[in-house]
Amino acid sequence: MSKVLVFGHKNPDTDTICSAIVMADMQNKMGVEAEATRLGEINKETKYALDYFKAELPRMIDKVEEGQEVILVDHNEFQQSVDGIENAKITTVVDHHRIANFTTAEPLFYHAEPLGCTATILYRVSKMNNMPIEPQMAGLMLSAIISDTLLFKSPTCTEVDKKVAEDLAKIAGVDLDKYGLDLLKAGTDLDDLTEEELLKLDAKTIEKNGVKVVIDQVNTINIEDILKKQDKIEEAMNKTIEKEELDLFVFVVTDILNSNSEILVLGNRKDIVEKSYKLENNRAFLEGVVSRKKQILPMIDKNID
Repeated sequence: MSKVLVFGHKNPDTDTICSAIVMADMQNKMGVEAEATRLGEINKETKYALDYFKAELPRMIDKVEEGQEVILVDHNEFQQSVDGIENAKITTVVDHHRIANFTTAEPLFYHAEPLGCTATILYRVSKMNNMPIEPQMAGLMLSAIISDTLLFKSPTCTEVDKKVAEDLAKIAGVDLDKYGLDLLKAGTDLDDLTEEELLKLDAKTIEKNGVKVVIDQVNTINIEDILKKQDKIEEAMNKTIEKEELDLFVFVVTDILNSNSEILVLGNRKDIVEKSYKLENNRAFLEGVVSRKKQILPMIDKNID
């Protein structure tokens, strides 16, 4: 019998990778042969976490065969998942996002909570099952929480996330604030990325009423350092729009120190964004906006006709 494959969404972030590793570890401890996998290249922030806690990089896959048993973490929407997911046997989902475009032929274990991070949920599942948490797994879960909540600055962050992170930092043996800032800064080193790589760094696709949208978000400590290449970024965005037949591409650049974002918007449905923000030179400054899930996605979802 083949292993159960555990993975998060395409264009993986730190929560997706770390939660896949932790979930696979939990399954193996419970007697289920499972393997953490990934659906894309990792970013520098995630690499920093894996290197720091000496965790192995999961194997990359691009499709699953019919009937393959899988566990989804940090996502549920099929367009964000692996090719062939509609024919796989989904046994478990652990997620903190909205539920959309998701159906299964059989019952399954589904654990979703409105928390800031999937890893927070996994911590709670571990506690419910009286499973000990080793320092390495604690460090990976902590890294995921720091990443998804921007060290507790994101509006998605809850008191539960903060309390869990404090507990995990003690188990992992790290200073929460120092490690957290070091981790986030590692993810802002984007100078060696091409425009195409930048646009795939943390891109998510949504579809509603026949409108196809990609929202890509990158973190920085200086927004202008990224958008000084606006012409080249727009050229790459237009190529992606044509290739993937997108109606809207929203590129979000988030300042992790000052908790603001600037968006660069292209596509034939820019009007969706313009219902909420005035665009100048295809850009708009979003004061106090840092969360794609809680601040940007709901705005787009609301404005789609």
